[in-house]
Amino acid sequence: MTRKLDVINLGDPVQTRPKPVMPSACETGGCGGGPEPLIPPPPTFSEVFVNGVEIMPEAIAQEIQHHPAPDAETAWVEAARALAVRELLMQEARRLGLSPAPEADQAGRTEAEDDAFVRELLEQEVQPAAPTDEECRRYYDAHQDRFRTPDLFEAAHILIEPDGKDEVAWATAEARARKIIAEVGNDPARFAAAARSQSACASAQQDGSLGQIRRGELVPTVQAGLDALGDGQTAGEPIRSRFGWHVLRLHRRVPGQVLPFEHARARIADMLEARSWSVEAARYVAELAKRGKVEGVLIEGMA
Repeated sequence: MTRKLDVINLGDPVQTRPKPVMPSACETGGCGGGPEPLIPPPPTFSEVFVNGVEIMPEAIAQEIQHHPAPDAETAWVEAARALAVRELLMQEARRLGLSPAPEADQAGRTEAEDDAFVRELLEQEVQPAAPTDEECRRYYDAHQDRFRTPDLFEAAHILIEPDGKDEVAWATAEARARKIIAEVGNDPARFAAAARSQSACASAQQDGSLGQIRRGELVPTVQAGLDALGDGQTAGEPIRSRFGWHVLRLHRRVPGQVLPFEHARARIADMLEARSWSVEAARYVAELAKRGKVEGVLIEGMA
């Protein structure tokens, strides 16, 4: 099972990114060009050390971009904590004599050696608890809405585009749409004929049919219009979107179904195992911090 290193619940302490590299003076604008200078550390913050190794302020300043926070102080603390945790893990990997074997992702990009060190350490030292059938069943029973197939809508529409962008053009198009609604009513044959002759959408060639649509595939206003209709009903009011006015017809609604537990179990087990791994990894990091000496930043679980 592949695990991301940034799921440990310690303020996003472990990142799958190369170590920050301090830019040159020219890159920080010292020569009159380039990006803005790095954010300097707040003067009230203490130095950060992990077992005697200093986490440089410049590295923390670069790490800040990966830790959005409501204020600069919080961002600085989270960035410092992330780098301190990473240093803890790197030191432990070296102590255990691990030999990193960088892996490539689906795009063919090879991970940095430091990332491979951390990944191999966590894979070796952190063992999640395998969820039982009872645990999976309990989660399934409490969250059945997450294992429900989406509702489907077999629908059609007639799109009336305004001839211009002004409100007069929109009002004229609306009047046309209302006239169509009055003429077709709930008669599917009349609706199909009107779609073929008057709709500005390519679906006109299929009697205005949109096929089977999942919730969320249409713009919100049109989806809301369909939600309000019963099977075989044409909307009594046209719906406006940025494309124009829509005359909607719902042929049939197909309610979603809850997947049987047997079909959902593997997915639930993966999720529960990933959650267990995150908890155990956080506990492992906290234990490393407790055994070592971390100064300047607090790692959760430290004495």
